[in-house]
Amino acid sequence: MPILNKDMSVCISLAGRPSNLGTRFHNFLYDELGLNYLYKAFTTDDIEGAVRGIRALGIRGCSVSMPFKEAVIPLVDVVEESAAAIESVNTIVNDGGVLTASNTDYEAIAQLIDEHGLDPAQRVLVRGSGGMAKAVVAAFRGAGFGDLTVVARNEAAGRALAERYGYGWVGEDPPTDAAAPAFELLVNVTPLGMHGADAAALAFTAPFIERASTVFDVVAFPAETPLVVAARAAGARVISGAEVIALQAARQFERYTGVPLTREQVERASAFSRQEEGVNAALG
Repeated sequence: MPILNKDMSVCISLAGRPSNLGTRFHNFLYDELGLNYLYKAFTTDDIEGAVRGIRALGIRGCSVSMPFKEAVIPLVDVVEESAAAIESVNTIVNDGGVLTASNTDYEAIAQLIDEHGLDPAQRVLVRGSGGMAKAVVAAFRGAGFGDLTVVARNEAAGRALAERYGYGWVGEDPPTDAAAPAFELLVNVTPLGMHGADAAALAFTAPFIERASTVFDVVAFPAETPLVVAARAAGARVISGAEVIALQAARQFERYTGVPLTREQVERASAFSRQEEGVNAALG
């Protein structure tokens, strides 16, 4: 990484629970490609002030995570279709004080659905109703999935999300007995299993996991959540949050820098970003 200097472009992330994954991913690539950029993670209790700071200080780009994905919408100047369609932002680019918002989460989820060859005929159960859940549900609808149920305790948000895409909503887990059709595809879009207070939580109970053929956990930190571990043990195909965060971060990187990345570069940066996670797990 170049020595700090006045011409350096700065990119940041804003998250309720910041981690080093994005910081290490972006800075690794800045160093490898010789770019005069710096990336730093932040959290805040003043999202309006933070966005004013992006504009006032000339911050080049900003990754937006829970719980700010919806709150930033009225604070930017331009909202691209990827974010407007789902009313959720995960990327802000600053061009001379003009802030443009988009959503690379949606793009990453859609790419993974395609790459893993997921079958649109499968029954899908999605847990969650926040900003990331909007990206997930929209991507499944865009891929032609017709049978999807949103399970969320927040009735207003859960119903609104499900009805927007013509799906069903339930406030608690649906039946899992032999008489009920199985959900072949489970998707967790909540903090359950994430490092912190919910680290030991299992997003779906054993009966759901045992009957599923594919389990998709969007939690990125850690990659091996309790749900992922249980799904592997049950023989299900697993799609992890590590894949999501690498793809969406790569798309952000390209927007911030204008430099396209190869798949090999993305894989190297993703592996580097997770080295510290492995150390922390060993120490813990």
